[in-house]
Order: sequence, then structure tokens, then C-alpha cells
Amino acid sequence: MQFNSHFNDIAQSYLFSTVAQKVAAYSAANPGSSILRLGIGDVTLPLAPAVIQALHAAVDDMSKKETFHGYGPEQGYDFLKESIRGYYKSNGVELENDEIFVSDGAKSDIGNILDIFAGENTVLVPDPVYPVYVDTNVMAGRRVMYMNATAKNGFLPMPDDSVGADIIYLCSPNNPTGAAYTVAQIKEWVYYANKSGAVILYDAAYECFITQEGLARSIFQVEGAKTCAIEFCSFSKTAGFTGTRCGYTVVPKALTRGGMSANKMWLRRQTTKFNGVPYIVQRGAAAVFTAEGQRQIGENIAYYRKNAKMIADCMDELGIWYTGGKNSPYIWLRCPGGMSSWQFFDYLLQNVQVVGTPGAGFGANGEGFFRLTAFGSNEVTQEAVQRIKGLLSK
Repeated sequence: MQFNSHFNDIAQSYLFSTVAQKVAAYSAANPGSSILRLGIGDVTLPLAPAVIQALHAAVDDMSKKETFHGYGPEQGYDFLKESIRGYYKSNGVELENDEIFVSDGAKSDIGNILDIFAGENTVLVPDPVYPVYVDTNVMAGRRVMYMNATAKNGFLPMPDDSVGADIIYLCSPNNPTGAAYTVAQIKEWVYYANKSGAVILYDAAYECFITQEGLARSIFQVEGAKTCAIEFCSFSKTAGFTGTRCGYTVVPKALTRGGMSANKMWLRRQTTKFNGVPYIVQRGAAAVFTAEGQRQIGENIAYYRKNAKMIADCMDELGIWYTGGKNSPYIWLRCPGGMSSWQFFDYLLQNVQVVGTPGAGFGANGEGFFRLTAFGSNEVTQEAVQRIKGLLSK
């Protein structure tokens, strides 16, 4: 018997675990210190009232024989898939119900989708990058290549005909950089993928933060994307489901390679390895798409946008270069004074007790950059901004 030796090829500690350990060590050495956390992208507002009401009603359903639900469909209940379909339609995208698969979150599906791809495929990811894209492929022994995302291209790399890849990861608005592709830029990626036979894995977890005209909300806004793309989305940042767990993945029927259907393969994978999201959670998720749910969710997103603006305004005042902060809950800033990412992490923690995420943890091109998130409370964000401003204006 042998274990999977590819685990030796990934960092032994997940980035956010390392951050948590460093913060815990500082807290233990400095009891009573007021630490403000703008690092991990976890939400702070409670679930919307419409969602809570739907969850309570679903719990009541489970208490009665005539409305009790046992095993549900692995790909999701039709009532939720219809709601998701309607949401896409409001953004000009037509989907079929059986192209939508409900999951316990985008992170799970981004890793699990790899079951339908051969191990010999070459993977192309941006650098800096959300670590899950890289680690899940390295665990499977795939070759991973990197495309440079830098300040010169606005952290939005574009296709390069000299690079051949089978699986391409795109995230827009991006985690960690906050940069967002335009529909015109996504068209170039779709053309490249269809021409080369590659498949784009498109992470749209933060699409609800887009307000600017011309930016892509979904890759399927682009004609031809259904023959080359799979899209992942989540209720975590949209509706505060980080602890409730629900997401969805769109696998078009038109996506085929070598006579095999990605949609049918993913359905087979899910029915084999996944028992579906609980009925109660799916009822809560469906409430997100009601008129009242959308109004309430909109208020929550506006709350986080206010935080992002506070941080972005602070960077503007200090003259610090950044991306994000607009159309994104993340602010990706250049570390001041030529500090490295981890030096700046320690500098903020030691001097003003503010926690962010070192850019180096997202890849080589993240060195010298730092990520702050807008998911704290207004009060915490405002206090953190004042502390940072007071420290760096010196």
C-alpha cells in the first residue's frame, strides 16, 4: 500500500492556516490586544430575513410526514434550479435546468470537477492565484503552468497562442486581486479555448459585486462559451452562506470532447460520490432569488461595497497602488516601502493589530502585494483604515 506521493508536492500548510497560526501566536503573547481581521474572505452579516424565514419553513416541513424530505436529487431540487435559471436569464443567459448542478459550495466543485478530466491534461492558472486551483491539480499529479498576472496587465492575463493548455482557470472578479474581466476580454478567452480545444473553468463566486457596465457577470454572456466552459458560483459571498454551504455549477450540454459529454460525466460523478445539499439549505437558497430576497441581499452587498470603498479611499489618500475595491470585495495593494508580503503582514500586526493576507501566499507574482477584504463590519473596517492611515502616513 502506498499513499498519494503528490501530497509531498504541495505546501504542508494551507495559506490561511499559516495566517491563523501567526495571529494566534501574537494574540497569546499580547493578551487583550484588539486585533482587527481583514484577511480571510468570510462574511460578517447574518443571513437575510427572507432566507431565515424559508429555512424555518423548511424545518417545519421536515417535522410532518406529508412534507418530510429524505434523499433528494443529487443535482439539486428543481425549485432551486428554476430560481438559478431565472437569475441567469435576468443577466441575458439562457440555461436548461439539467445544466445546473447544486452543490455545498464552489470550492468543493472546483476541486471535484477534476474527476471528469484525464490526469495527462496540462493546467493553466494565473499567478497570483487562489491556492485551491493549483493544489487540487498537483494532488492529482497534473502539470501546472502559470500565466503572469502583474501590475502591467492589470492582473488580467490574456491568451497567448504560443502556450498550449487543456484546462484553464479564470476567476472574475478575481480572488485575490479584485481585478475583473470585460465581456470583450472574455470573448478572447472563449475564442482561444474553442480554437485549441481547451476547457475554461470559470469561477464567478464574486459576480454579484460587479456594478460597472461592460464587465462580465457570467462567461455564458459570450457566444460560444457553452462549448468550452464550466462555471462555478456560490451563495457564500452573494448571500452570506459561508457557514450554511450552498453553491452551483453550470455544465453545458454542448461541452463535449472526444465524443464524451461533460454534462453527463459530471451527473454520473455526482450521483456516485455526492448525496446532494440538504432540502432545508436549498429552500433557504431559493429565497435568495425572490424579490424580497434580492432586495435584502442587495442591501448586504452594498454594506460590503461601502467597506471596500473605505479601504480604497484610504489607499488613494496614501498614494498606494492597488486593484479591486470597485466591482470586488478585495483590495490588492502594493506593499509600501519595498516591504515583502510577509514583512508587511508582520508590520501591520505588530504595530496596529490589523490582519490581512500576504500576496506571496497566492504565488510568485503576489510577492510584494497584500490583500485586504471588505467582509468585516463597517465599524471594524473603519477602525482598521484609521489605524493603517495613522501608521503609513508617518
